[in-house]
Amino acid sequence: MTDEMKTRIETAMKNLKRNNMDAYLVNDKEEAVALIKTLVPQGATVTCGGSVTLKETGVYDLISSDYYRFLDRSACKTQDEVEEIYRKGFSADAFFTSSNAVTENGELYNVDGNSNRVAMILYGPKSVICVCGVNKLVKNIDEAVRRVKTKAAPPNTVRLHCETPCAKTGECISLRRENPELCEGCRSSARICCNYVVCAQQRHINRIKVIFIDEELGY
Repeated sequence: MTDEMKTRIETAMKNLKRNNMDAYLVNDKEEAVALIKTLVPQGATVTCGGSVTLKETGVYDLISSDYYRFLDRSACKTQDEVEEIYRKGFSADAFFTSSNAVTENGELYNVDGNSNRVAMILYGPKSVICVCGVNKLVKNIDEAVRRVKTKAAPPNTVRLHCETPCAKTGECISLRRENPELCEGCRSSARICCNYVVCAQQRHINRIKVIFIDEELGY
């Protein structure tokens, strides 16, 4: 990690804590997994949103193992079963996710299609564990918006086999304008940018915990 990046991360962590979110910095994936075991006790009921970062770090392997009671939507055979897992997730001990962006001002920015992920970040689970590579760090919300339109949404539409313009071009069509508005985008039925959530100062102190890993991870 460069000195500049370290300073930026330290600023973000200070501001996250000021906003009543806990923050940690670890060197690698192994340290992240070890830290999570200290934050969420063995046997706890946990679930997660769709996340490349969780799988790249081994966090998904941990939370889906016998170490925890995992609410696993991938094991569901029908959409009704998936919906039931979503509802049970609101009463979980911990919800695991990443973030589309984390600002130096101590804010989380997330954009979602189905929106079970942002819903559980906002309300329900007793604890939210947000695992982020340093590539998710941005200066402010304006940079966060652009990051989603160029680096998060397009590769995710490819991963999810969504027939959207950004899956083909690599960026949101709203960027054809010089100053696109926050919610501008395509009219595709497969659009994944449906709900936009900024987490700023929190009422529930340290419910949200952000773990920075000194690696580039996920989208």
